[in-house]
Amino acid sequence: MHPNAQLLTDFYAAFARRDGDAMATAYHPDAEFSDPAFPGLRGARVTSMWRMLCERGTDLELTLKDVQADDRTGRAQWEARYTFSVSGNKVINHVTSEFEFKDGKILRQTDRFDFWAWARQAIGGPAGVLLGWTPLVRNKVQAQALRSLDKYMEERGIKGA
Repeated sequence: MHPNAQLLTDFYAAFARRDGDAMATAYHPDAEFSDPAFPGLRGARVTSMWRMLCERGTDLELTLKDVQADDRTGRAQWEARYTFSVSGNKVINHVTSEFEFKDGKILRQTDRFDFWAWARQAIGGPAGVLLGWTPLVRNKVQAQALRSLDKYMEERGIKGA
């Protein structure tokens, strides 16, 4: 197995056991992360996001489906099952992650998933079904996610970009 494929396998194994500290060690200090809920994170905000999600995701179940990596790039497909804390709804999220590596660490990670499918489950009801695809709902989810991350970091005295 390529060392970067092993890095990703270990990263998702840490996520499955909700070990945010172990996940953080996989990232380069200049790391960047983006997904539909947490766009444009950098540095300490990346590792803090994972720590926060691991602490709060008490019923998280993760299935890693495929990992591929070489010296420069990688890709993983995975599924997360969890309860969305805001609504209490159960979610099954199918994610594709793309990676760039530097110095044996994750430099960039971009996660993609069907936001409308996620919103229908997480938000539920007419709002999730009828409005989950709209920029209005996406912007609201992003703002709430970023506020939650800011509060998490502030409570722990973590400075970040």
